[in-house]
Amino acid sequence: MYVVQLNKASKNTVRTFLIVWFGQLISLFGSALTSFALGIWVYKNTGSVTQFALISFFAILPALVVSPIAGALVDRWNRRDAMILSDCVAGLSSFGIALLLLAGQLQIWHIYLATIISSISNAFQWPAYRAATTLLVPKRHFSRASAMTQFSEALAQLLSPTFAGFLLFYMQVQGVILVDLVTFLFALITLLTVKFPKPQTTVARTLGKGSLLEESMYGWRYIQARPGLMGLAIFFSTMNLTFCTAEVLLTPLVLSFSSVNDLGMVLSIGGSGMLVGSIVMSIWEGPKPRIYGILGSELVVGISIFFMGITTSDILIAFGRFIIFFAAPICAGSSNTIWQTKVAPDVQGRVFAIRRMFAWSTRPLAYLLAGPLAERIFEPLMAVNGPLAGSVGQVIGTGSGRGIGLIFMLMGSFIVLFTIVAYHYSPLRLVETQLPDFE
Repeated sequence: MYVVQLNKASKNTVRTFLIVWFGQLISLFGSALTSFALGIWVYKNTGSVTQFALISFFAILPALVVSPIAGALVDRWNRRDAMILSDCVAGLSSFGIALLLLAGQLQIWHIYLATIISSISNAFQWPAYRAATTLLVPKRHFSRASAMTQFSEALAQLLSPTFAGFLLFYMQVQGVILVDLVTFLFALITLLTVKFPKPQTTVARTLGKGSLLEESMYGWRYIQARPGLMGLAIFFSTMNLTFCTAEVLLTPLVLSFSSVNDLGMVLSIGGSGMLVGSIVMSIWEGPKPRIYGILGSELVVGISIFFMGITTSDILIAFGRFIIFFAAPICAGSSNTIWQTKVAPDVQGRVFAIRRMFAWSTRPLAYLLAGPLAERIFEPLMAVNGPLAGSVGQVIGTGSGRGIGLIFMLMGSFIVLFTIVAYHYSPLRLVETQLPDFE
């Protein structure tokens, strides 16, 4: 139904969007395979939560550093060319890892370096893809297009653990990466077969003209001048700090009492939650006002994370992850629609880059602190004879993984409390009515 409605609205540009979307879906699946396989390789070879978490750290920080410049360049360039460049660089990075594996020379720092390169390329790809969607899809269908993007991520999360486990058994890590390279090539071909329209020049672009540095900072000035958008950026920055602290510890939490196969099951079920949520969002388009979709989803996420920390059942953790990822497309679709309708298309590259840089700025901190917090503080506190064994330990148990469980409970509680506080900040709650849509 979604495709039919979009084709009626704008046949040519929507066809382009669907081609690009399908290519990115395949590429995302390949990247998810490699990410899962390399994460397991690092954790199994080092046994360190900290070194495992550093992969996520290096996947985020470089993108944040270069995002302002990348966003400005995306607005100067054709959005398709920016995506092609990004896919080529990421593909070469994976190819380098495959060669090192085949030669038996792969070391941890090689994975970190490849992750850094892919992160920088993603700093160009993400704003280019989001800004291109605004040009290719009619405004009234922004939330549905966002749901389709979330569907891609969901399908990758749902299928990649199972496929990666199968490929690891029969082809080892290098085989997984070779499959990833094929998916990069497929995405590149789809991009080469289409053309993106150019955005019309608006007053916002005229005001933002200048040197590369000045254009890079214009995205920040644009958001800062609009309290509702600034409130959204601060809200997601805070949510990412707490959510990512729990998310990066999910693997060691599950492996503390279960197997790698069970971990794959948990991750797959989580991905199915996003899959179902994306389908629901594409049909429903989310609640209105859309800010309720954001705040309501985060309340559900916080409650789910809290209860995931209490249990040592992989089934219950999988259910909690399903609920979290079911809510994710509703939250992301609502947020993306607000940004796409409030920001002029010809400056969306730099504004969206700053938006993500600010909202994701706390992710590296979460990835950097999660390992030491778990290994040096919370796990000792929840050891069999630890300081909290006679109190909190009576509720959630003691021993391996229970310190991580306590972290989950604390992060979930904070998410719920901060969401309630955010609701009472009127520029955020009323962003859709106080801030006009772009013309």
